[in-house]
Amino acid sequence: MSEAAYGRLKSKKRKDRTANLITLVVVVLFAVLVLFPIWWIFRTSLMTNAEIYKYPPSLLPADWLFSNYRKTLEIFKFWKYLSNTMIIIVPSCLAGTFTATLCGYAFARLRFRGKKVIWALCVGSMLLPAMVTLIPLYIGWTRGLGLHDSYLPLILPYFCGGGAFNIFLIRQFIVSIPRELDQAATIDGAGYFRILFSIIMPAIRPAMIVVALFIFIGLWNDLLQQMIYINASDKYTIALGLTNFRGQLKQDWSLTMAATCMSFAPGVIFYLVGQKYFVEGITLTGMKS
Repeated sequence: MSEAAYGRLKSKKRKDRTANLITLVVVVLFAVLVLFPIWWIFRTSLMTNAEIYKYPPSLLPADWLFSNYRKTLEIFKFWKYLSNTMIIIVPSCLAGTFTATLCGYAFARLRFRGKKVIWALCVGSMLLPAMVTLIPLYIGWTRGLGLHDSYLPLILPYFCGGGAFNIFLIRQFIVSIPRELDQAATIDGAGYFRILFSIIMPAIRPAMIVVALFIFIGLWNDLLQQMIYINASDKYTIALGLTNFRGQLKQDWSLTMAATCMSFAPGVIFYLVGQKYFVEGITLTGMKS
């Protein structure tokens, strides 16, 4: 290698290291910006109310009062709210993921009359704001079916496809799977369901986990619909319970922040468990159409 070529290579490596360093610094800064509110909530939950209003504020509590969480649990029915939330989320995640897989498989592999029109309507429905259908759905569930103060209006929709975006996500994954696998299985005598369960579903496991994550996060944070359909306090979910708890305590921010930390912790844990599949699912969704 000539001296000039060696110099150019060395200069390129130096530029690459500088670019990587700048990228790392930017990523760290953005990570700090994202995580800082979470840290602020956590440190507030470990302080006294007097310390919270102290100026200038401190990043660390003077005394780490984990006893605030014990006091919070005496007032905030966390375990009751968590079990109520799971009553909604578990069947919704299971049914929503399974039915979205069935629908995605039908759109990706099967031939039937009106397929393109139905697919266009399905994708187009993602552009429809949720607020537009809120009142008609409420009237249908309550006046039409008499489901007052019930979890069913929050669960049953996930038995009917799991949502347009979830169907779209599953369909995109299935389209990326070579059809030759289906044809080989058909030659061996496998039917549609055998192909789905033995070939397609193992191959699209990341997409199915992503769908379950989306459903979990959506229901965990869905305060509006839970507020509309659930009235009895003994049926409150985490979102409703936390909202009611904040209203009761008013200015007791240490206990309020402790309840907030406990409320978002299960969601964060669930996301961290499936984050690898979440990233993979988002990356591969738009590869083929």
